[in-house]
Amino acid sequence: MVSSAAALWGLVAPSPRPFGALVTRVGQVTVAVRHTEAMTIHENLLGGPPPTQLPDDPAPREALANGAAPADVAAKYPASSLAWAQLADEAFERGSVVESYAYARTGYHRGLDSLRRSGWKGHGPVPWEHEPNRGFLRALHALARAAQAIGEQEEYERCTQFLKDSSPTAAQTLG
Repeated sequence: MVSSAAALWGLVAPSPRPFGALVTRVGQVTVAVRHTEAMTIHENLLGGPPPTQLPDDPAPREALANGAAPADVAAKYPASSLAWAQLADEAFERGSVVESYAYARTGYHRGLDSLRRSGWKGHGPVPWEHEPNRGFLRALHALARAAQAIGEQEEYERCTQFLKDSSPTAAQTLG
């Protein structure tokens, strides 16, 4: 229920939308919250880009899941950010930080290429919840980690912020 004081100040205005939708204005940001029987949907009324979902390419993911060596998967599927991210993780774990950085950068750039082909314009959500996005997000995380390890502080900060902006869930999940 909207208080009369909030409505008076224009902070919250009831909307004639079905399911008890409210439109909230805080500063310069307007957000609509629509309550349905099953969920609450938050809509960005400023027109931000929709989430980008990369197309599914199950072959490299399945090969890795079945125990194929990441180097073999990357050689067979060079556009797979997931294979490059896994190579970066393995190199980092064994202390080969520069090698990890190179693998991560390759996976990151392969992912950027895929994102652009999927309509991404250089910003906007890349949800972790969509499994095909995880290779790119893992490569971005691996690039940040390796950049920090070799003293590339600006690159580390840029990649860390890019990961948070792309997918807060990925940033939290990957650490």
